[in-house]
This record gives sequence, C-alpha cells and structure tokens, in this order.
Amino acid sequence: MLQADARQSAVARELNVHRSAIHTLCNHHQRNQNASRRRGSRRRRITTTAGDRYLLQCARHRRTLGARQLASHLSAAAGRPISRQTVSRRLHEG
Repeated sequence: MLQADARQSAVARELNVHRSAIHTLCNHHQRNQNASRRRGSRRRRITTTAGDRYLLQCARHRRTLGARQLASHLSAAAGRPISRQTVSRRLHEG
C-alpha cells in the first residue's frame, strides 16, 4: 500500500493498527530493506503453557490462597522462582 503512494495514516486505518506501528515498520524497512520482526525480540515467558494450566488448577482448588501463596506453590513445582506479579497476570489472562 505504501509503495502505491498511500499515506501512513490511511494504511493504519485500513489495517486497524496505530499510525506509529506503520511508521516504525516503514523506518525499519528503509534501514534494513526488510520489514519482518527479528526472531526472539520479545521478552521470554517465565511460565510455560503447562505451568499456566497448573496455576489455574491450583487457583480453582484452593480458592482462599492469594497470589503470593500460589506463586510459592508454582515455584516449588517448577523448581525456579516465579513472582507474585506473574501469577496475578496469569490469573487475569485466563
């Protein structure tokens, strides 16, 4: 669309994304001649899908436990520390 001289704002409206996203992609494309995302550029998740399911199962069975206690249960099961904030985010996602 942009190569056909469409404005960035019109492209953003058509794709239903924010104008700044189109601007960033255009800049990236002009620098690298490539608009694809680099692999692994996102922050890695601390919990796996199975860990998320386990967390939701624990939360359903032990309704009185708070996020801090659920975090300690999941940390013990996973063998690595998992924060209260991560647990709280996962419970609100599911």
